[in-house]
Amino acid sequence: MNKIKVLVAGCGNMGTSHARAYRQLPEFEIAGLVSRKPESREKLSHELGGLPTFSDFGAALASTQPDAVSINTYPDTHAAYVWQSLKANAHVFVEKPLALTVDEAQSLVDLAQKSRKKMVVGYILRVHPAWAKFVSIAQTLGKPLVMRMNLNQQSSGEQWYTHKQLMNSMSPIVDCGVHYVDIMCMMTGAAPVSVCAIGARLSDEIDTKMYNYGQLQVRFDDGSVGWYEAGWGPMMSETAFFVKDVIGPGGCVSIVEKGKGASDDVEGHSKTGGLLLHRSQLDPEGNFVNKDEMISTADEPDHDGLCLLEQAYFLKAIRENMDLTAHLNDAVNSLKIVLAADESFRTGVTVAL
Repeated sequence: MNKIKVLVAGCGNMGTSHARAYRQLPEFEIAGLVSRKPESREKLSHELGGLPTFSDFGAALASTQPDAVSINTYPDTHAAYVWQSLKANAHVFVEKPLALTVDEAQSLVDLAQKSRKKMVVGYILRVHPAWAKFVSIAQTLGKPLVMRMNLNQQSSGEQWYTHKQLMNSMSPIVDCGVHYVDIMCMMTGAAPVSVCAIGARLSDEIDTKMYNYGQLQVRFDDGSVGWYEAGWGPMMSETAFFVKDVIGPGGCVSIVEKGKGASDDVEGHSKTGGLLLHRSQLDPEGNFVNKDEMISTADEPDHDGLCLLEQAYFLKAIRENMDLTAHLNDAVNSLKIVLAADESFRTGVTVAL
C-alpha cells in the first residue's frame, strides 16, 4: 500500500515525539515540518535526516498536499488547523484539546464524519498499558467511586514561558484536566451531572482574567465523585504534586510515585512507578482478608514509546477504517466537563451538565 504522507505541525515536545513515531512506522512518510520558531523545526529536521520545513501552516498544507496532518501546536490554533486539514481531504491527529469551545469541537467532529476522514485526539493515557490497568482495577472496586487526581508543575525558564503562552487561551485545569476527567469517565462508565471549581491567580505575569491554579469537582449520575487539581508556575509546591488515587466500597488503587523526578519532568507526567491495590474485605474478627498488593509497571513505555502507540492507533484507524464515533464523543464530553469547571470558577456557582 502507498505510504501515508503526514505533515507535522508543531516541533516542540509533543510534535518531536510524534515525528519520531512516524519515522519508526514504515507506513508513514513525513512530508514536512511546520513551526513558529525556525530553531525547533530545523533542529527536528536535522535529527530526522533533513525534511522540508515551513513557518506557515496554510502554505505547508498547500505545498505538501498530505494524506494526514499531525497537529501539535498551541491549543488556540487547533480548531483552525483541524478545519483546514479536513477541508484539504486529510486525516487528522490533533493533540488535546480538540478546540476551545464545545460547539467548535462538535463542529469539527461533524466535519470529520461528513468528510469520511479519521480524526484522533491525543489522549495519551488511553494507550498507556499501566493506565489501562489502573482503569480496569478501579472498575472492580464497586460503586460509587471517589477519584482523586492532580498534576501540579513547578516551572521556570522555557517551561514557564510555555505555560504562560498556554494560559493565553486556557487555564491549567482545562488544558491538563481533559486527560483526567476522561479517565474518570472511563472508570465510572457514568454520565457527569455537575461540576464546580475554585482557582487563584498567583502571578502578575499572566493576564488578570486568567488563573494558574485550579481545582474542579465533578459528580456523576451513579453517585461517583472526582476532583482534579492543576497549577503551573515557579511558585508551585513539589509536595504531593502527583496524586492518582481511586477509592470504592471494595477498596482502593493508587499510582505509586516511586522513581518519579520533579514535577517539571515530562516523563513523570504519565509514568506510574507501580500500582498499589488495597482490598477492603474483612474477616469475622474484623481483620483484612487480603494483603495489599504492589503491581509492577516496570515495563511501561517512555514518552516517545507512548507517542508511538498513539500513532500506531492512528495508523490502524486509517488502514482499517475504524469507527471513531465513541472516541470523538468522549473527546467532546471531557472538554465539556473542564470548560464547565472554568465557567464555575468564573461565576462562583456549580454548573449542571
